[in-house]
Amino acid sequence: MKISYNKLWKLLIDKNMNKHDLKVAAGISSASVAKLGKCENITTDVLLKICEALHVHLDEIMETIDD
Repeated sequence: MKISYNKLWKLLIDKNMNKHDLKVAAGISSASVAKLGKCENITTDVLLKICEALHVHLDEIMETIDD
């Protein structure tokens, strides 16, 4: 299994935001945004910052998928 952040990208489109807007709103680094784009591991602290900035829960920005 692996993590997919496709829900996050769809949410950003719905909110008319891009990755830079997410970086600024959540106060996260460019490296973290790059990791999200590559579906790499990211800390829960970063995920929580994103959830707080977008006013959503974790299950609204990520999901597990089979390999």
